[in-house]
Amino acid sequence: MSKGSGMRLGINLGYWGAGMDADNLAVAREADRLGYAVCWAAEAYGSDAATVLSYVAAQTERIDVGSAIFQIPARTPSMTAMTAATLDTLSGGRFRLGLGVSGPQVSEGWYGVKFDKPLARTREYVEIIRKAMARERLSHDGEHWTLPLPGGPGKPLKLTVHPVREHIPLYIAAIGPKNLEQTGEIADGALVVLFSPEHAEETTLGALRAGRAKAGKDLDGFDLVPTVPMAVGDDADGLADLFRPYTALYIGGMGSPKQNFYNKLARRMGYEREAAEIQERYLAGDKDGAAAAIPRELIDSTTLLGPVERIAERMQAYAEAGVTTLSLTPAGFTLDERIAGLRAGVEALERAGLA
Repeated sequence: MSKGSGMRLGINLGYWGAGMDADNLAVAREADRLGYAVCWAAEAYGSDAATVLSYVAAQTERIDVGSAIFQIPARTPSMTAMTAATLDTLSGGRFRLGLGVSGPQVSEGWYGVKFDKPLARTREYVEIIRKAMARERLSHDGEHWTLPLPGGPGKPLKLTVHPVREHIPLYIAAIGPKNLEQTGEIADGALVVLFSPEHAEETTLGALRAGRAKAGKDLDGFDLVPTVPMAVGDDADGLADLFRPYTALYIGGMGSPKQNFYNKLARRMGYEREAAEIQERYLAGDKDGAAAAIPRELIDSTTLLGPVERIAERMQAYAEAGVTTLSLTPAGFTLDERIAGLRAGVEALERAGLA
């Protein structure tokens, strides 16, 4: 990963089923036509990402499709390996596997899976997937999974599906330092949010680099993928206000009062007092107050705002900070606005000299 070199664009469709399903497909098709590298789909406790990606892959030609993310508590690792192999086969080798532990509220409230030891659980999960995808006879003796179960009729089995590629790229959604370090060690890429180029070293790169060193590698070939909201227009201040509810949700309302990874991230950026106020207001039900408490510079450093020329300058900053795939979420209440955002992203990338 060389600083200042070419940077690819991705598109994050977010969650399906929010009344914009036809628009999402049109966005994916236009991103495919424009040469975007990858289209990501998310899941929480609504639409599942695998079905959405199958649908998108069937109606696109070149763009990769990626899970951002498959939730680890939702599936056994063997099931995830099966899904990844199937999607890679159906898409003609265009699938990227993104994984994440979700959060305590979803893991325990929706899936009934205890949110404990997320790092160890992720490491085991990836180990099993790697074995299954390599079409080894699957056996594993770990803290969280034992395959086959002892004392029963189970036997080591081998994946019968042959993926198009020998190695499907594996990403992990990571925020905290320990998770980022482990991601650098065991994954091919990191999926991050609220990424600020100005704070990249202390929030992200240092930990990733340490993890890569553990594996005897550096950041060359590692795919750093932040999801970045984007709004195009002349009034950057007004556009920033569009993302106040989004930023307040992450910093104030995600996770639990004691375990909000995004709030800790804002604190590591130097917004200790502001992060505390945002969370306090949000959890008290004052979402508008939480949004108003977000510093303008925090929004500006974690989004792409303004005319194409300004967005191009910010894209240069992302590339110089080590980003290799910039995954955009263009703002817009209509399909035309979102398509215009996609096209502006390509134009900005070209103006930045990064295409």
